[in-house]
Amino acid sequence: MVLGLSMSLMGLAACNSSGASGGGDAGGEGTVNIGYSGPLSGPAAFYGENTLRGLTMAADEINKEGFEVDGKTYKVKIVSLDDKYLPNETGTNARRLVQENKAPIVFVPHSGGVFATQVFNQQENFIIGAYTSEPKIQEQGNKLTLSIPPAYDAYPEPYADYQMERFGKKLALIPTATQYGKDWTATIKPVWEEKGGEIVFDGSVDFSKETDFFTIMTNALKEKPDVLFVGGPSQPTALLIKQARELGFKGGIMIMDQAKFEEMEPVLGGYEMLEGAIGTLPISESDAPGGKAFVDKYAELTDGIPTAESAFNYQALHVAVKAMQAAGTVSDPAKIMENMDKGIKELEDEQMVWHLTGVENNGFNWKTSIHVVEDGKLVKLDK
Repeated sequence: MVLGLSMSLMGLAACNSSGASGGGDAGGEGTVNIGYSGPLSGPAAFYGENTLRGLTMAADEINKEGFEVDGKTYKVKIVSLDDKYLPNETGTNARRLVQENKAPIVFVPHSGGVFATQVFNQQENFIIGAYTSEPKIQEQGNKLTLSIPPAYDAYPEPYADYQMERFGKKLALIPTATQYGKDWTATIKPVWEEKGGEIVFDGSVDFSKETDFFTIMTNALKEKPDVLFVGGPSQPTALLIKQARELGFKGGIMIMDQAKFEEMEPVLGGYEMLEGAIGTLPISESDAPGGKAFVDKYAELTDGIPTAESAFNYQALHVAVKAMQAAGTVSDPAKIMENMDKGIKELEDEQMVWHLTGVENNGFNWKTSIHVVEDGKLVKLDK
């Protein structure tokens, strides 16, 4: 199942990254190239494929009829390149996508790659579609960066309150070793301690290199934590949790927003090992107008699992195209950014996969939703 999805998207990436053109054709239609640089190989490939899948789904829908800007009809083409989750590769890819393919927007699904690209994107005049919940992205003052998902600084307070009340105040930190993981950890630690909690273990896992989690988990559990803080790509995060349960850990688990319940559940064979975990909304639970429609459309294309990565990027590309129409241009990034809020207001119901209310500080405003696992079932947490 997963292999089929992976091979499909890798083929798409290879196809789209060669011979792309940003100009119009002889028939009078124009093509807008939309860039993508993310991990399409290595341990984070599933995550990268999910973000890319959302973009290609939106592009296919848009291209059924095209969209009109200033009297001309356009279609979009996704031009995707693999950066292996390496920020230096992201920067190289972004430059290539802009210089060779004239992409006005380059989607990047990891904070390290976004930070690397923010160094030059304003000078080279293109929008970064930043799919990362790192709040520092919006603190850079970069006027051509659009933050797509909710920032993770909305989660530490309710996460800590729930876990302390249900399990206790001793916390072991075992997040991904990426910059995103370090920043997430730096946000949760002071909140935990201010509420009277204690950090009993402070470690991390490099999921790009490590596949055996016995040693680090054994060391963490020696400190008798009540709660674990974990996260990173869903599949390896699930295996880390499995290791904890197999070693006898029965406490709570705080899960960073990159790892998704709906992707971890099949790896773990159900929700039993996730009992007491707290994390973000499974998109299948969305009550937005386009939530069920998106899940159904995803199922028609693949037997994979629809996630927020796919859904939010799907919705983001629809917003970007609506913004181009409102701005009256497909090639002026500043004008397109100025019209993102209008783009949201013009979304059709089926394109509203999750509740998106507007743009603030160059970031999408989403309705925050947190879920917990209680008695083997996902339950929405009322904050």
